[in-house]
Amino acid sequence: MEPPAARAGARGASRLLALALLLGAPSGAQAEVQGSVPSLVEVMRGESATLDCTPLGTQGHFVLEWFLADRSGVRHRLASAEVQGSELQARVHDSRGRSPPYQLDSRGRLVLTNAQVGDERDYVCVVRAGAAGTTEATTQLRVFAKPEATEVIPNKGILSVTDNFAQEIAVCNSPNGNPAPQITWYRDGQRLEVPMEVNPDPTEHVHFWVGSPSTAEGWVREGESVQLFCRGDGSPSPEYTFFRLQDKQEDVLKTDLEGNLTLDGVQRAHSGTYGCRVEDYDAAEDAELSQTLELRVAYLDPLELSTGEELSVHLNSSTAVNCSVQGLPAPALRWTKDSIPLGNGPTLSLSKITFDSAGTYFCEASMPRVPLLSRTRSFKLLVEGPPEVKPEETQPQAKGSWREGDEVRLVCFARGFPEPKLSWSQLGGSPAEPAPGGQGWVSSSLTLKVTSALSRDGVSCEASNPHGNARHVFHFGAVAPQTAQAGVAVMAVAISVGLLLLVVAAFYCMRRKGRPGCCRRGEKGAPPPGEPELSHSGSERPEQTGLLLGSASGGARRGSGGFRDEC
Repeated sequence: MEPPAARAGARGASRLLALALLLGAPSGAQAEVQGSVPSLVEVMRGESATLDCTPLGTQGHFVLEWFLADRSGVRHRLASAEVQGSELQARVHDSRGRSPPYQLDSRGRLVLTNAQVGDERDYVCVVRAGAAGTTEATTQLRVFAKPEATEVIPNKGILSVTDNFAQEIAVCNSPNGNPAPQITWYRDGQRLEVPMEVNPDPTEHVHFWVGSPSTAEGWVREGESVQLFCRGDGSPSPEYTFFRLQDKQEDVLKTDLEGNLTLDGVQRAHSGTYGCRVEDYDAAEDAELSQTLELRVAYLDPLELSTGEELSVHLNSSTAVNCSVQGLPAPALRWTKDSIPLGNGPTLSLSKITFDSAGTYFCEASMPRVPLLSRTRSFKLLVEGPPEVKPEETQPQAKGSWREGDEVRLVCFARGFPEPKLSWSQLGGSPAEPAPGGQGWVSSSLTLKVTSALSRDGVSCEASNPHGNARHVFHFGAVAPQTAQAGVAVMAVAISVGLLLLVVAAFYCMRRKGRPGCCRRGEKGAPPPGEPELSHSGSERPEQTGLLLGSASGGARRGSGGFRDEC
């Protein structure tokens, strides 16, 4: 027997269910992860069923898990896969006695080899991607089975023609077919429209449960659409009546032959007792044809803070902020700042507040028993106080390593509230702007050339606001002259000394010219009157004569006209 016509369309088309969930994230930025799964997978008995789950919007590490949802809504973890480097590490946790066991392929798909009718269940894929969030989606597996050969068993008893009720002539069995096969009787080639009983046991048991997206404890999230399923074990399928119990009265919601009831956009007021009754009048009197369950709708109201969106406090003071919430089941509260947990509970207490305490604080409410249901609320803490200043260290640091004319860039950081103004003792400072790294710091820079005056006086940066001011002075230590300038100075000194020597020599010669007989060469004649004549022997050298003449005695040379004066 071939499966319904819908089977071919379902297998040939990619009917994908994409679920996108925005988790509670800081205001103005929401993290998103998606999971794409086929809503329905149909295979023939004995074939392999592959259930696909494709994470979307994940850039790095994520964990993929497969769960089996039973009719009571409880989930059983079957397998998981986790990204390790560039590979997906798969692991099967519990095959629940299935043979062959469940498998995970390299893409994280759940594989059921040799699918059987008993594998017809809802399978839930959950993707956890850390800060990007968590999402889940459900795929339904249908396994079709061709019925075995029919067997006709005639009634060997005696039939009465006088009875006015239908009598059994024969029984036709067609076991192990899914869905239950339809049996048609013919007589002499003509179709018979006769009452027949497909199952020798009339309905005996009724199963009633909440379908996806319920949690393991049966909670459903407010605003979601919920499916209620009711199945009886009789055949053909009986008529189902859904109702809600209110003040011990049945409020009928729907009657159909499929056993499915969808509640769109459930609200907290929809919590209560729901029931399903099988209308099978052939059932035994003691058969339980009615079942009830408790539908529990989880909700989480917006958070309320004891302060507004901004809270201004003074430096070194203390404060406390309360966060209140209404929800069911009871939510858990925790406080964070910059993604760092600060504590659990509704009250945030801050003492000895510093400028580092300023920033945005988040109150996060979540429900461990109801995944994916959370809310956040934030406020900004402003810390008022006089500014504090810190410099950016300048290079070089060694004493005497600065030289005249070196260019240096000075950077001054300041923070406080209200935001401080920055000024420099020298012209040319840049306007204050937010510094990298945040935390309330602003910065200004000044570029100048190092001089001896700066070495002596330094350069100061001052920050001020209505609460006070703070100041920092940059010092450079001893400033050495530039190498090129030192060479020029040495040359200048050398030239000056040379000029001085020339002046002294000229002055000396001018003084000597004023004395008779000095600095004259080649003159002949008698010596001046009053000077004695000296004998000139052939053995005396002219150099010695000149020395004698130039001695303290002051004697003049004597001869026959061949004497010269030497200076």
